[in-house]
Amino acid sequence: MAQSSNTTRTKIKRPWIEKIDWWLIILILCFFTVSLTVITSAMDGQQYGTNFAERQVFYYILGFILAFSIMLIKPKLINKWVFVLYFLGNLALLGLLILPESSLTPTINGAKSWYVFFGRLSLQPSEFMKIILILTLSKVVYDHNRFTYYKSFQTDIILLMKIGLTAIIPMILILLQNDLGTTLVLLAIILGITVVSGVTWRILAPFLIGLTAIGATLILAIIYKPELIDKVLGIKTYQLGRINSWLNPAQYSDGEGFHLMESLKAIGSGGLFGKGFKGGEVYIPENHTDFIFSVIGEEFGFIGTVIVLVLFLALFTHLIRMAQVSTNQFASIFLVGLISMIIFHVFQNIGMTIQVVPITGIPLPFISYGGSALWALMCGVGVALSIFYHSDAEQIKKYKQVR
Repeated sequence: MAQSSNTTRTKIKRPWIEKIDWWLIILILCFFTVSLTVITSAMDGQQYGTNFAERQVFYYILGFILAFSIMLIKPKLINKWVFVLYFLGNLALLGLLILPESSLTPTINGAKSWYVFFGRLSLQPSEFMKIILILTLSKVVYDHNRFTYYKSFQTDIILLMKIGLTAIIPMILILLQNDLGTTLVLLAIILGITVVSGVTWRILAPFLIGLTAIGATLILAIIYKPELIDKVLGIKTYQLGRINSWLNPAQYSDGEGFHLMESLKAIGSGGLFGKGFKGGEVYIPENHTDFIFSVIGEEFGFIGTVIVLVLFLALFTHLIRMAQVSTNQFASIFLVGLISMIIFHVFQNIGMTIQVVPITGIPLPFISYGGSALWALMCGVGVALSIFYHSDAEQIKKYKQVR
């Protein structure tokens, strides 16, 4: 009893300033500095008349308000309301499909994926659905493991079915918006959470090997036997333009390969130290959003790109250590899902600018211009801050020892 009382007193005496994960906040502020610098530089091309740097400051301010507000909510309370968020998120996605085109649900860049309020504030539900799905899958896995007393092959299959059924609804709704990029992000989240869910590798290993084999076979078939893809899957050769322009951008430089060719020119011409702030010369459309890494490579060179990668590595390391020491499985699984999402974003975004992967509309986390993507990320950061903020003194001590 004395020990329990002492633990309680330790929790009460812990100052609020020690409850805040300052390392995570410092990292986000570093990303903010990079984002503002690069967006300001990208605007020098005068593609648009809008001051995107000022808007990004506003987005970040609102993002920090969201993060700190969520931080004050206990993880147990977040866990309790997860399925309500899941329902509302899917309802918002469904609304985009069934509501007629209007000022509230306009078509932007050929897609009806946003709600626009007051003619200015646009929200993309699919971005928030990423965080909601991480929370929901974390709860599904947590609840399953909590009430499974005898783990077996059958219980693992049941867990996989629960994960699949939970994820399939938002995936279908997002695919119906023709948003393949976000769907791939959801797959990365599902994979990351499934790996740490406790499902035996006797099930996971064949599944992952089979998935890899199918992906490799499809790519090889597209390269060497496109007529076979047409015959078996009914996909015409011209429909493979994005894949073909990725494999041979020079041949498609006047069309779908234009962005990639210009990106390669920009990054390649940056050299070791870059051309300097606002020194970009290569024209890349939308260089403040999806192709912002090209701006970093051209203007700040190899050194600048390495600094950005080191920042992301520091973020991943920090979140992984938090997941390792957390005594709450729901919190640990959420952090793994968040890490999986950000890693995929970084790999896909940077990879598409240097021809490692095909081009998809996936922004560089915390750096690319945009409101919904940043706000969704900051909601995820808010949950991570909440996990740290509401941890007891003993757990924080363990975390500092690991760090």
